Amino acid sequence: MAYRFIPNLTPEDLAATQDEGLCWTVSHAYANSPFYRQRLNETGIDPAAIRGVKDITSLPFTTASDLKDGYPFPLLSVPQEKVVRVHASSGTTGKRKVLTYTQRDIDVWKNMFARCYELIGCTVSDRMQICVGYGLWTAGAGFQLGCEHFGAMAVPVGPGLLDIQVQLLCDLKPTVLCSTASMALLMAEEVEKRGLTDQIALKRVIFGAEAHTPKMRERFEQILGLESSHDISGMTEVYGPGAGIECAARNGIHYWADRYIVEILDPETLTPVAPGEVGELVITTLCKEASPLIRYRTRDLTRLLPGTCECGCSMPRHDKILGRSDDMIIVRGVNIYPGQIAEALQDFKELSSEYQIRLFRKEGRDHMLVSVEREKGVSADMDQNLGQAVSEYMQKHLLVRPHVNIVDPGDLPRTFAKTKRVIDERNSA
Repeated sequence: MAYRFIPNLTPEDLAATQDEGLCWTVSHAYANSPFYRQRLNETGIDPAAIRGVKDITSLPFTTASDLKDGYPFPLLSVPQEKVVRVHASSGTTGKRKVLTYTQRDIDVWKNMFARCYELIGCTVSDRMQICVGYGLWTAGAGFQLGCEHFGAMAVPVGPGLLDIQVQLLCDLKPTVLCSTASMALLMAEEVEKRGLTDQIALKRVIFGAEAHTPKMRERFEQILGLESSHDISGMTEVYGPGAGIECAARNGIHYWADRYIVEILDPETLTPVAPGEVGELVITTLCKEASPLIRYRTRDLTRLLPGTCECGCSMPRHDKILGRSDDMIIVRGVNIYPGQIAEALQDFKELSSEYQIRLFRKEGRDHMLVSVEREKGVSADMDQNLGQAVSEYMQKHLLVRPHVNIVDPGDLPRTFAKTKRVIDERNSA
């Protein structure tokens, strides 16, 4: 298939591109970044000794702490007068991770994002209602940048403003909604509640920034009458959203491997996991000028998917983001990821996609309460037996038996951004 933005690289071409890009990145960072020069000197790495991807394991890691410790411009590798933009992601201690961009970085980013629109079958006739955050965040700027470069119409609304969002869906007839999965569900339920499903023209939803469940996705697809929906990847450290996207085959996310290298490592040993196994996503950029990344630990958990995709795109794939290595919760000595609870709930057709986990301490013991919404049309008379069945199922599969509370559809909070799934009250007890 001939693409306008996506290169059709052979494995040999891609390998050569990655080898050349890695050598350039290490050399560039060493020559121009005080942080990387110190880090490479401390580990005894001579940039001239890096000849290609086969040498990547000798390079040191970069972490989120490195970015915060070097605030405000931790990885800056160009003169400040070459910086045309900054973006930042949130920090838990008040200091944000600030990333800088040259004009070439912006051009690379908008091209990657245009590839995303192209891969899912968008055309210049599409209208993109962009419902993600603007400002310091990369989300809104990235979606709009890529949309305009691609040549489609951008409707840059941002998050919130539910009445305006719904009005624009009806009046401007956008064909693509760009949002979190949580907001897509919120919008779908609002359109359904107002009886407006026959007045909208949406064909696709592009969603990202948070974990989602198949039930959640199926629900907003069904209500909005979509042809398809697509999970998109990206983070501020790696330009922003648009680093890869799920194609129509919906069998993993194609990532732009000519722009960055992906490693999947055991988060404890930091050694490569076996092909197909879940590990931490570690990224090295290949042409990022202002804030290059060398073996950046994202903390995101995923796995590489082998083989070629039926869609015809030659770019490799990784699975959706399955969670974060630092999202793990420990209950009575058992390690649990929220995604494991979501997977368990998926097996009960009487339950919807919406759930919340509350952790608390009572009489010196940890307790876990899982609240989950009942599907529409399912009788509340089943709640007690259903809750017990879910609790027993989780004990069998997760080795912890939670309290399970079945609630009415719509009872759990809805959000324009990322849904907060875990509330840990144990330290406040």
